[in-house]
Amino acid sequence: MIRSGICGIVLLIGLLGCDGGKPALDSPSRGSIVIAADESFRPLVTQLTSAYSGIYPDAHFRVIYAPEQEAINLMLKDSARIAFTTRKLSPSEKAVLDKRKIVGSVTKLATDGVALLINKANTDSLVTMSELKGIFTGKLTQWSQLKGGNQSSPITLVFDNNNSSNIDFILHTFGITDVKGLRIFTAKSNREVIDFVRTNPSTLGFIGVNWISDGDEPLTTELSKDLRVVGVSAKENPASRADYFQPFQEDLGMQRYPLRRPVYVLSREAHPGLGGGLVNYVMRDAGSLIIYKLGLWPSVKYNREINLRKQ
Repeated sequence: MIRSGICGIVLLIGLLGCDGGKPALDSPSRGSIVIAADESFRPLVTQLTSAYSGIYPDAHFRVIYAPEQEAINLMLKDSARIAFTTRKLSPSEKAVLDKRKIVGSVTKLATDGVALLINKANTDSLVTMSELKGIFTGKLTQWSQLKGGNQSSPITLVFDNNNSSNIDFILHTFGITDVKGLRIFTAKSNREVIDFVRTNPSTLGFIGVNWISDGDEPLTTELSKDLRVVGVSAKENPASRADYFQPFQEDLGMQRYPLRRPVYVLSREAHPGLGGGLVNYVMRDAGSLIIYKLGLWPSVKYNREINLRKQ
């Protein structure tokens, strides 16, 4: 009888420990989740998740890099907990979460920019927004048609993917709905865009700026070799080079670079878990310092305290 009572207690404890067979929930410091991210944010997401796992060894992230729409769909289908994107959910996408009674969240992490790259042999490193619109509407097809153009070859536009945030942002910026007739080449990644432009002087490449803006990363030096970053002006008739800006930190933060865009984290997390822990880390502490190091403009600045002593 005593033995049977002990077995019953052990069984009860086992059932309570298993919480009815449900898997244990992750927490801000431990567990494993899937993250979806547009491929243009690979350097950013890689550094953020690596740094967080370095602080919390029991925190594990599996990151799926995909075109932005696919990344959002993964989050909506519960195949990913959070998604790094350049836009908020559309009303129809938000309705998917509402239908499941999930209160999603959106957090703006930083200001990013789409960088325009040309081959080093191409000295025409300045372009206006008006000229870019002319290129995407098919009115300007040759480098010689641009101010200062030094080539007679046709302009070939290079993006990472047909459904990436880079091409979606550019087309939306200029109100383009039909790309038929344009010379557009799509590579498989932002890095392949860089490699393609490096070997093809007549190309104009579009990438996420965090691929080439980390001055402390050896890969940045390697990727930037034999390339020029194009300066872009919002003015119709710029008076000087001072009217052109590149997609680097200060010009992103001061909103001078015309092709800037936000970086969001979309979340479907329904409890205080690992996804929220990562977002909180990015929005405070050293997370914003990593964003700053990557050349983007963090939404929350990293506060540095300096104590001065009088000698």
